[in-house]
Amino acid sequence: MVKETRTKILLSLLLFSNNFFSPVKIDERLQKIFDFSLNQKTKGIISGLIKENLIIKNQESQEENNYSLTENGFYQLCLEFPFFRFEKDRWDGYWRIISYEIPEKKREIRDRLRRQMQGWGLGPWHRSFWLTPHPIINNLRQLIEGKEEEKYFQAFESHHSFGNKEVLIEKVWQKSVLDKKYREMFKKWHSILSQEGEKIEKLKKVINEYINLLQEDPGLPTDLLGERWIGKEAFSIFKEIRQILF
Repeated sequence: MVKETRTKILLSLLLFSNNFFSPVKIDERLQKIFDFSLNQKTKGIISGLIKENLIIKNQESQEENNYSLTENGFYQLCLEFPFFRFEKDRWDGYWRIISYEIPEKKREIRDRLRRQMQGWGLGPWHRSFWLTPHPIINNLRQLIEGKEEEKYFQAFESHHSFGNKEVLIEKVWQKSVLDKKYREMFKKWHSILSQEGEKIEKLKKVINEYINLLQEDPGLPTDLLGERWIGKEAFSIFKEIRQILF
């Protein structure tokens, strides 16, 4: 489960909106599901998110604590949960190729960068070469520009000329393994839903399982995975479960 309250707020607004940007009320149920409370610290975090233009407060609603993601907030969240980007956008057809080889004596820098780039949908192509369809070159530039680690990086954008894309996707992202994990999650969801208990507690367990898998999903576009990709099915099923339990 996500630890940072900031990310919990953004994710709750995304998962409980009808179209990514529709308003969501941060009520007691939502707070219980995502394990945070509207104390002074959390209200300060919300104020900060508004100032950064990551969320907006819904002024038209008569109810308090109604917020929506902005486009900035959506794309910020996509850097941690890349699955959602191509649920909204069409892929531009470009691959981003990143090469970096940081010496062992700079291991601390290497490990920190890997953590920061963890949600960018990067997959290991060859030694020191990483591949992603996500438009993250500007994010990379902002991350390393003017810093010591900049000298270790090369970045490219390219179309795919020829070769079997299915073989590439399996090699780089292990699509079959991810498919299996989704099927295992469906079994866990079924088990959770068949148990006795409060609806909110069930939904919390369903979401915890879903978030854990979303953190692993590289968010490849439909152009590469097809309309019948199990990740798309999981998102549809999740929304149905949310509708029933919430």
